[in-house]
Amino acid sequence: MKAGKLIAFEGVDGSGKSTQIKRLAVALQARGCRVETTFEPTDGETGKRIRSMARSGKLLDPETELAWFLTDRREHVEHVIEPGLAAGSWVLTDRYTLSSVAYQGARGLSAEEILQKSEVEFPLPDLALIFEIDVEVGMRRIGTRGGVSEPAFENPEVQQAAAAIFASLDRDYIERIDAGGEPDDVYRRMMEVIDRRL
Repeated sequence: MKAGKLIAFEGVDGSGKSTQIKRLAVALQARGCRVETTFEPTDGETGKRIRSMARSGKLLDPETELAWFLTDRREHVEHVIEPGLAAGSWVLTDRYTLSSVAYQGARGLSAEEILQKSEVEFPLPDLALIFEIDVEVGMRRIGTRGGVSEPAFENPEVQQAAAAIFASLDRDYIERIDAGGEPDDVYRRMMEVIDRRL
């Protein structure tokens, strides 16, 4: 394995991304890789504004919402992703460009335009794992996991629209993971992809 990889974990809410990113980090560290895990929205000023908006349930207009996510991502890339890659780390990010494509696309913006502009501006992931799960199952998981809810995004209509966009994406760096079933099964599927692709 070569050092310095960017792996994005994508998919609808409740698909198990957060669980599997932790497990992959442990597996890679056991193989002697330097690993950094991160997430979007970040804990930076703009990321906190996004989370506050999501928890309030009061949506911005789609253009402003996208602008906030892009600002947060620029800071994320500058301060976390690019330094991590330069240091030879495997950078694992819980959400990245494809989440903007899917969720802001679900708000009515052009998913293809967001994708094309993102691929020009931001580092391409070496691998983007889209965790696929039935939206109803994901919503049930959200309801049982506790934590602070984000009603701006955690509703069936938004999730279904985002899932449809995720399903339509076609890029060489995308791999799809069946996220149904037990976490151990999902982990095995993920590791098969990691070993085959990287």
